Amino acid sequence: MDAFFASVELLRYPQLKGLPMVIGGGRRREAEMFERLRNAYPDTDWGPDTLDRIPPEFFPRLADYVGRGVATTATYAARQFGVGSAMGLMKAAKLCPQAILLPVDFDEVKRLSREFKRVITEIAPVMEDRGVDEVYIDFTDVPGGQREGGRVLARLIQKSIHQATGLTCSIGVAPNKLLAKLASEFNKPNGISIVMPEDLQRLIWPLACRKLNGIGPKADEKLKSHGINTIGELAAREPDWLTNHFGRSYGAWLHDAAWGRDARPVVTESEPVSMSRETTFERDLHAVHDRAELGELLTRLCEQVSADLQRKGYLARTIGVKLTYVGFSKVTRDLTLDSPTNEARAIRRAAGQCLKRVDLTRRFRLLGVRASKLVKPGTAEHAAAAQNAPHTKPRDKAHRDEHTDLLFPELD
Repeated sequence: MDAFFASVELLRYPQLKGLPMVIGGGRRREAEMFERLRNAYPDTDWGPDTLDRIPPEFFPRLADYVGRGVATTATYAARQFGVGSAMGLMKAAKLCPQAILLPVDFDEVKRLSREFKRVITEIAPVMEDRGVDEVYIDFTDVPGGQREGGRVLARLIQKSIHQATGLTCSIGVAPNKLLAKLASEFNKPNGISIVMPEDLQRLIWPLACRKLNGIGPKADEKLKSHGINTIGELAAREPDWLTNHFGRSYGAWLHDAAWGRDARPVVTESEPVSMSRETTFERDLHAVHDRAELGELLTRLCEQVSADLQRKGYLARTIGVKLTYVGFSKVTRDLTLDSPTNEARAIRRAAGQCLKRVDLTRRFRLLGVRASKLVKPGTAEHAAAAQNAPHTKPRDKAHRDEHTDLLFPELD
């Protein structure tokens, strides 16, 4: 999907189309905006039904942002200034201070994600879900799917998604997932690109190695240190050289990827390993001084994990927490439950017990909650998990931590 998170906001605020906009950081403050609008335009009844009439100058600007949030995505107008996904918002503000800054509407994003995937599976049922805004489709057996090399089907999918959601998407058509992923980036937004094996040297080899999904920053730096900057230069290296310098498995993959080879099938069913939610604070928080705020954040994260588990039909045997302290050191703690659960209250209690085993005298900047060892209710795995679960020892109140007790008094 094209700039998915930003495009969701443009459905709500169509008057912002074409303007630089960044999604991320903070919470939605429409009530404050309405108050300012009523003061400026008292004759208009401002509210949820008038969102498309709000003048652009009333929206918050990136230049006014102070905090440590990161950009979830940016419109193509903002990307022209160098703003990109996962960029710190303070850095983005230096590049494009005039950009409008809006928070993510997770509920609407998830709703539209489910809707566009429903549309696709009605046309091409063999679909692999790769996250909130990306899928792989195998259209080998779709009637008429091969017309014009897949372009006719791609146009049908684009049209159907736009009719159902108002959103656009870019589609890459290729013999395998690796090439299709690369092709999908060629003609954004709302484009269709077809890459066949005979197009490899012309379209793929001039690209930077980093464009290959599987080459991260460290591998890219190592490749550059050997004078390998493009996929074509990578393809020119002998397989033995690559395995000697990058290991047998990764070296072999590098060679295959550079030559456009990828045997991975489109997987329509997959079992999640875990489900998690986390949040980075706008400022460093402390268990004592920010007790109320942290308690609310922990409860909300647990409720979100619970909702994810229930929506997807899973129970969790293990609950864990993650903290990132000031200075970016991290710590995790897990607790295996006596009985698998997807209830928010039980998850909240387990997360609180995990936090009693970490140092909360230090300020931290991120808090996360994770549910793992997932089972389906009523299955043999569920029965075995309940039967074999450890019995958690009762908490020893003689060895209490005053900081965690202040944050989680309900565990007493």
